[in-house]
Amino acid sequence: MAPSASDWISLAEAAEILAAANVRFTAATIGGWARSGKLQSIKLGGRRFVRRGEVRALVAPPRRVRADELQPGLFEGLDG
Repeated sequence: MAPSASDWISLAEAAEILAAANVRFTAATIGGWARSGKLQSIKLGGRRFVRRGEVRALVAPPRRVRADELQPGLFEGLDG
């Protein structure tokens, strides 16, 4: 499924999402991440846009997996 236009947000909107999670970065900093490839971005009419999901992932808690949910034998043979 192709991403919709609403999946792309301005750098200011990205800064607002981070600020709502009490993480303060300027739009210029986020733009630097986008230019360096740390965030996927597009540039339209001189304005840069980043993916909403990537910005939200920056403040999402890490996913935890229970040990009994791991694939059996996953760590066998790794005796150090």
